[in-house]
Order: sequence, then C-alpha cells, then structure tokens
Amino acid sequence: MRVILWAFRVFIFFTLFAFALNNEQPVVVHWFFGALWKAPMVIVVLAAFAGGAAIGVLAMVPSWWRHRRVARRHAPPPAAPARQTGDPVTQTPSEFGPEHPPREGL
Repeated sequence: MRVILWAFRVFIFFTLFAFALNNEQPVVVHWFFGALWKAPMVIVVLAAFAGGAAIGVLAMVPSWWRHRRVARRHAPPPAAPARQTGDPVTQTPSEFGPEHPPREGL
C-alpha cells in the first residue's frame, strides 16, 4: 500500500511540475487604478491558489473557535490525581499500577 501511495505522490508531483514547465509564458495581471503585475503564468496560478487557501482557512477560524468552546463546555472535568499511600520504596510494583511488558527488542 505504501508503494502505491508513493507512486501516486510521484505522479502528482510530476504532473504539477509539467504544468509549471508548460506555463512559463509571461502574463499581465491588471489591478485597480492602472496597476500592473507581470509574472510567469504558473506563479500567478499558484498565488491565486495560495490566496484562496488562506482566505478559506481564515473563514473557518470563527467556526473552529466556536466548536472548541462548545467542546470545552461539554468536556468532563479532569480527574484528581490518585494519592499513593505508604513509602514508595517499600511498595510492591502492583501498587504502582499495571506492570508494563519488557522493552526488549525495541
């Protein structure tokens, strides 16, 4: 499965790389008040994509904050830490909690 995933990633990379190489022609973006921006077409497309992604993330921030606030309001209160009785040196391992498996072979 990993090989298929990496093959898909390589395919996407080379497809986008070929797109960039095929779109090196200079283009002019006309802004307001007569302002111009001259750049290769691939840069303009990537800038438009990055700007759209950034605007999309910023538009989602208030919703994320609202959901975090609701989740925090409905979350159970944190449990108080368990108190250990007796001297830690004289306690048996079972009093500390479940015994972990050996770490051999890691």
